[in-house]
Amino acid sequence: MEQLKRYAIFAAVVEAGSMTGAAKALGMTPSAVSQHISQLESLLGLPLLHRSTRRLNLTEAGEVVWQGCQSLQQTLNQTELRLSEVRDSLLGEVRITAPVGMAGQPLARALSPLLQAHPGLCIQIIADDEKRDLIAERIDVALRVGTLSDSTLVARKLGQTRMLLCASPAYLARKGTPRSPADLLEHDWLAADMLSGGLTFFDDKGQGHKVKPKPRVVCNNVLPLRQFTLVGQGVSLQPEGEIAEDLAQGRLLELLPGFRVPPMEIHAITPQREIPEKVRRVITALRSHFAEPLGAVPARP
Repeated sequence: MEQLKRYAIFAAVVEAGSMTGAAKALGMTPSAVSQHISQLESLLGLPLLHRSTRRLNLTEAGEVVWQGCQSLQQTLNQTELRLSEVRDSLLGEVRITAPVGMAGQPLARALSPLLQAHPGLCIQIIADDEKRDLIAERIDVALRVGTLSDSTLVARKLGQTRMLLCASPAYLARKGTPRSPADLLEHDWLAADMLSGGLTFFDDKGQGHKVKPKPRVVCNNVLPLRQFTLVGQGVSLQPEGEIAEDLAQGRLLELLPGFRVPPMEIHAITPQREIPEKVRRVITALRSHFAEPLGAVPARP
């Protein structure tokens, strides 16, 4: 690094035409500039400048070094231009990791307008319910649902998703329809592993009703639980936006409409606060998609 500094000082001397002019431009003393030039000449084993009282002239070796400095400056300019494109343009790849249940329809709906508007933008989606190492795997954005653990990563809240209790008509015909949270203790519970501690339902007055049904099926992802629910194996909590069509078509029925569980918060996690424009636009598109109003829901106590 010190050697590069000496080359930069040499280039400043050539551009200024004197040690004094270079010293003024660099905020250094003329003696310090002269010392750096002497050290560079000693390192290279050749004189670079013909010194006189009136002006400085380049030696043959100095011409070679000067051409190299100009070439290096062009390379640096090109590098800065490319970095500007990476920082400010919507070109290239954005790597996103998201839970399996969110990586399909929600991301497709959120990001399709952005992809259509910017043909040079590419999205790589890593669908995984496990937390990945964003830095080691060069992941730009990680979507996380639920409570965040303490981390040095940067979290941006995108919105929240309401969870609905649902079951299939066939299951309800067989087992009956629960009328209160306590009735769930008599039903087959299809549970996400994050809910192993039980659930608190809030009524219209904001009063909490905590239950801990014994699960028959436990999974770390809502998609398999949804399939078990659709085929009539039990009751489960599902993201409202992901089962809208199933509800509309009558494949699933909402249960306990007078009760609500707290919504699950959705965050975008990035390795650092400063992000390229394309990543910022992806996060903006995700926030626009997930920030739709959900109605009044009591806060988690």
